[in-house]
Amino acid sequence: MRSPTLLKIGSAIVFSLFAGLHTVGAETQPRPDIVWIVAEDMSCHFGYQGERLVKTPHVDRLAREGTVFNSAYTTSPVCSPSRSALITGMYQTTIGAQNHRSFRGAITHELPAPVRPIPEYFKAAGYFVCFVYTAAATERGKTDYNFEYPSNLYDAADYKDAKPGQPIFMQFQLQGGKFRRAQVEHEASPDQVTLPPYYPDDPVFRNDWATYLNSVMYVDQEVGKIMARLEADDRAKNTIVFFTTDHGISHARGKQFLYEEGTRIPLIVWSPGRIPAGTVRHDLVAQIDLAATSLELAGIAVPEHVEGRPLFGPDARPRDFVVSARDRCDETVEHIRSVRKGSFTYIRNFLPERPHMQPNAYKDGKAIVIRLRELYASGKLSEHPAEQLFTVPRPREELYDRATDPWELKNLADDPEHVQTLTELRGVLDTWIRETNDRGQTPESDGVYDADMAVYVGSRKGNEEYVATMQKNIAQMKAWAKEGK
Repeated sequence: MRSPTLLKIGSAIVFSLFAGLHTVGAETQPRPDIVWIVAEDMSCHFGYQGERLVKTPHVDRLAREGTVFNSAYTTSPVCSPSRSALITGMYQTTIGAQNHRSFRGAITHELPAPVRPIPEYFKAAGYFVCFVYTAAATERGKTDYNFEYPSNLYDAADYKDAKPGQPIFMQFQLQGGKFRRAQVEHEASPDQVTLPPYYPDDPVFRNDWATYLNSVMYVDQEVGKIMARLEADDRAKNTIVFFTTDHGISHARGKQFLYEEGTRIPLIVWSPGRIPAGTVRHDLVAQIDLAATSLELAGIAVPEHVEGRPLFGPDARPRDFVVSARDRCDETVEHIRSVRKGSFTYIRNFLPERPHMQPNAYKDGKAIVIRLRELYASGKLSEHPAEQLFTVPRPREELYDRATDPWELKNLADDPEHVQTLTELRGVLDTWIRETNDRGQTPESDGVYDADMAVYVGSRKGNEEYVATMQKNIAQMKAWAKEGK
């Protein structure tokens, strides 16, 4: 962590957006283009990661010709908090952007000084900044950041209007696991699927998992189109490409939760001649490190307040641990933190009296969650790991050794042999909460929650069943809060 808290930094640092360009080598080598390819809702299921049911030649090529980070983690396993963190290089909890779909109403949120979105630094350095949804390069990307940002943050959706010789900073946002109508040549079929052992071997789960794997292959096709265009436009030879996802697959233990399925993400950095090729790194990486790394590689000084770290060069500092956090998602109130250090995962549930599978209109509309609730209600999950998703109270603390338990099924928090590890990681989290000024420790006000929910419910008008479910869930959240849960 670069600094104790933003409160201490705010009055001490005045960082100029126009200052700090590195000049070493600038006369002989043009500034590189920086391209982020970020797929939504996808865990580590690409060919280069050993998934046997997919063919992903384009992503595999990036992995083969670039540097692969095998221990990369998102700072939040849900869309808007993770993107808020990614685009600032800051933990979403540090900047008050931890609640998903927050500040959509009349109540707004300014970034705490001196934090600014990373595109501002690129624009100030002369870059053409753009953000597009899908590989088609036609529609502006989804900027669902949980804070106020300048209306001119991006120059355009596409880089075609950049001036001759002007470097670009471009974000490609791919629908990823959200695009379940993908048509691919080598479709995975449900009967081929091997499910993680924490899910029941059920036809609904098999079908959904196969559909998801097909969307992985569709993302690979889009990556191929992006790379082909960069090459056709004579940009690829001077481009640094980052390929990653915002967080994990939208399954019961994935999106919104802090197990490996939700937080571990693929990360590849590709740039022949600049980035080591054929390299696999196992050091821990936080997704916010993309911001610092991109600035560093572009020759732009990394602001002192940025919590992300460069992954290459003399300023690279390996992380001893990574932290992920989950707070409110839509109408569902939650508060969880995790630490990964060495082979261990430590999770703290701050609201253990609420079930892991709290009511959530977004997730409860998914076939797998509907089926999971049916199986639980009928008693068919008895003694199955999935039953723990409904157990109340949850453990306040969870500890898993991924070296011996890669699926994170055996909670070691009460194991006397692991008292020392539990105590250490408990202390790591306590220190991180204090030093980063984790704003999730203060409960969200009723006013902000109600304002956000009014906008969210209003956006679903026309889908009365969905609206009714959300309103019911909102009432449940408030009832639990009154009960002290």
